[in-house]
This record gives sequence, C-alpha cells and structure tokens, in this order.
Amino acid sequence: MTYKIAPSILNADFSNLQREVETAQQGGADCLHLDVIDGVFAPSISFGPPVIASIRKHSQLWFDVHVMITNPEKYIPDFVRAGADSITIHAEGNHHLHRLIHQVKEHHIKVGVALNPATPLSQLEHVIPDLDMVLLMTVNPGFGGQTFLENVLPKIKALREFLTKNNVSLDIEVDGGITPVEAKRCADAGANIFVVGSYIYKHAKAKSKADAMQQIKKALHG
Repeated sequence: MTYKIAPSILNADFSNLQREVETAQQGGADCLHLDVIDGVFAPSISFGPPVIASIRKHSQLWFDVHVMITNPEKYIPDFVRAGADSITIHAEGNHHLHRLIHQVKEHHIKVGVALNPATPLSQLEHVIPDLDMVLLMTVNPGFGGQTFLENVLPKIKALREFLTKNNVSLDIEVDGGITPVEAKRCADAGANIFVVGSYIYKHAKAKSKADAMQQIKKALHG
C-alpha cells in the first residue's frame, strides 16, 4: 500500500504561507490538506478560495480541499477555480450528498466524503462507488491540536475490510491528532493518507517540519 503524508496548514504561520507551503513541499509532503471552515458547520474560521488561489502558484503539490462549511454546493466552482485537485465534503448536514458528489465530479476532479467520529459508515452505503476517497475524522472537526480518538480505529478497519471484500479501490484518509504512533496504528487498521497538522507545524518532538514528516514516514514503513 502506498502511504501519503498531507500536511494541514491550519496550524501554519499565516503571515508567511508561501514559505510554509514551500517548506512542506521540500520536506517530503505528498499533498497539501486545506481545511476550509466557516465557523458554522464547525468551530473556528479558517480561510476560503482566495487564500487557496494565492498559494496555488507557489506549489505543485496536490491540493486536497476539505470543506467544512454550510451550503458547500454554492462554492464548489470557486474551490475548483482556486486550484483544488480534490474536494472532500462532509456527509453530515448535506441532505443531497449524492448530488453534491456529482457536482464535484462534473469539474473533473477527485471527490471524497468525510465522516465525523460519531457518524457511522452506513452513511456511505449508497455513494461508495462514486468516491475516490473517504476521510475518517479522528477528532471532532474545527481546530487543530486535539487528541486522537482511538475509538475510530475499528471504524477504519471495518471500512478497509469492506472495500477489500467488495473489490473497491479508494483511499482512506485520517485527520486529527496524528503523530508517528497514531499514524502507524491507523495504517495497521487500513488507512493510507495521513493528514498531519500540529505535529508538523508545532514541532512536537521534531527538530523541523521536514524532520516531523520523516518521523511519520519512518513509523509507517517501520
């Protein structure tokens, strides 16, 4: 299985995002995770399409835009124009999930669906064939620095077993409280994309951002 590290810039230095993005890229990031939060769907307010567009010209990384906003259908074209390579939308609160998924696909980019920790996998039952990725939140969404919720591990395992049994190929991404130890636990359960925020940008037990990413990669392949 190919593992990918996706730094989340939610905890980056917003006074110099160009430097932060370039540092992540040079440090071995496989893609960039962009959390768009409106303060309504989830706590805190982050950024929107203008910021994404501003850093797009400074990076060749895959832009994985994680949309945590109300009425996301109104803004899908804006995220595409800003440079999104994939858009991940939440199952929660979107009454027409199937329609929203296909709205993203109409722009010929990848699409994922995110589930909060308390949301069951059954929410994906009728849309799995249309997806490129499932994002399983390992914290409740809204802000960085939270503690990993280990009760999501059986959920990761159950999803991977379902995909394998039904010969479905898609990525399982995890987001929230990811450290080398938690990344390894999630990988053993079946995840292959790891969103890492605080561990990279707050230098917890790491000498630098590049060192933090290498610690994650070493744990995954150890």
